[in-house]
Amino acid sequence: MPRVGVMGGTFDPIHHGHLVAASEVAHRFELDVVVFVPTGQPWQKSADGVSSAEDRYVMTVLATASDPRFKVSRVDIDRSGPTYTVDTLRDLHRIFDGEDASADLFFITGADALANIATWHDSGDVISLAHFIGVTRPGHVLTDPGLPQGSVTLIEVPALAISSTDCRSRVRAGEPIRYMVPDSVLEYIEKQALYTRTSS
Repeated sequence: MPRVGVMGGTFDPIHHGHLVAASEVAHRFELDVVVFVPTGQPWQKSADGVSSAEDRYVMTVLATASDPRFKVSRVDIDRSGPTYTVDTLRDLHRIFDGEDASADLFFITGADALANIATWHDSGDVISLAHFIGVTRPGHVLTDPGLPQGSVTLIEVPALAISSTDCRSRVRAGEPIRYMVPDSVLEYIEKQALYTRTSS
């Protein structure tokens, strides 16, 4: 059965930190594919401050297009209502599971998000649907989130002090984000005038 990495996120915008983390995990865990899943309606963030799902989806497609291991899924965007990880994983199991066995899903997330997994919707079911991989993010220390033994792996990836929040702030301030995001994403941001004071 396939070994499938799942990288969910707002991706507003997707940046090199996301791509490095996905590549590192794909290598270490011998994954067949990493599926990037932009959130539809992120339930833990105000919808007012998030770019449209379509803009975030297009940026994710552009950023991942050159790596054959990377795919982008619309399951969270096309599902109505708030985006919950439990629904994402159930949908991906329906897509990747075979008749005789379930696919191995590896959910890749930042260490800060993983530390709050107990607050996630249906967290008990979430843990049963995938192996969780917590990766370093700027300003956060890797600590065991207290999940059942064997259900989580904490890893260090090459440090890139980049965050989507910082990218958006720099665009609003007229500062460059070249080399923080893929060139194709930068061009899309500029063309759509994303993150300016008059846009999302």
